Amino acid sequence: MRLPLVSTLREKAGESLLRRVAGPTAHQKRARIHGTPGPRWFAPDRPVRTVHADASMYIGGLAALLLQSLHPVAMAAVWAHSGFRGDPWGRLQRTSTFLAETTFATASDAERAVERVRGVHARVTGTSAAGVRYRASDPALLAWVHIAETYCFLEAHRRYGRIPLTAEQQDGYVEDMASVARRLGVVDPPMTVAALAASLGARRGELAPTEESAATVRYLLAAPPLPRPARIPYALLAAAAVDLLPPWAQECLDLPGRTRLLLRVARPGGSAVTSAIRWVTPRPPSRPDEVAR
Repeated sequence: MRLPLVSTLREKAGESLLRRVAGPTAHQKRARIHGTPGPRWFAPDRPVRTVHADASMYIGGLAALLLQSLHPVAMAAVWAHSGFRGDPWGRLQRTSTFLAETTFATASDAERAVERVRGVHARVTGTSAAGVRYRASDPALLAWVHIAETYCFLEAHRRYGRIPLTAEQQDGYVEDMASVARRLGVVDPPMTVAALAASLGARRGELAPTEESAATVRYLLAAPPLPRPARIPYALLAAAAVDLLPPWAQECLDLPGRTRLLLRVARPGGSAVTSAIRWVTPRPPSRPDEVAR
């Protein structure tokens, strides 16, 4: 029999985490996304559902932000237009909602989510500090964001996921992500793990640390906008996210001393944090769904 105090603490922690990630209307969003009848883009057994439903996404998402920060032009657009500094939780909630809608919601909801993002991208243009003109709808920039996210989400699941994926399922995850990427405007996204690794390697020449990437690292790793009780588990999660990155990417990041020290225990720390998140997170409503053809 579960102790009432433990159950209460678990419920409160789960609610707090859910509202941080999904916003104040988290339960209404979950009910709509998971409970609305209708065809979906992905069948229940598709790898993208396994990966995106797992607590390892917290580590993968942070790793993706760190990796994306190394592209000077993409980072200039993020700092100028995304509200990253002024409304970090709002940006996180919008991103998590987009992933949930395109992975689990009805096909019509997923299509609307893509159209909203494409509309935002169409309005984002500017010039980087180095004088490079950019537009968020540029297929090359979209491809970089897609590659970084797919790589980090999959690597996080490989290391911390509750349900291991076979080699065929890992290729299936890359393929699933590519189907969403094409709808966003990415041209010829990688379709296998090997192609994903090759695509990431091919972009290395475009990557470099900048003032924006250094500020992003400080914001995400040294001074995250979190209450004090959450900072210790977050520090372990952050070290696990950095540890997930390729060595060459880690070397480009100006890591805080605390994160460097915690890299020694990044994997056991990451396992502990994902297990704790998995334990406190309330399960979403479930229902049989159809696949949009």
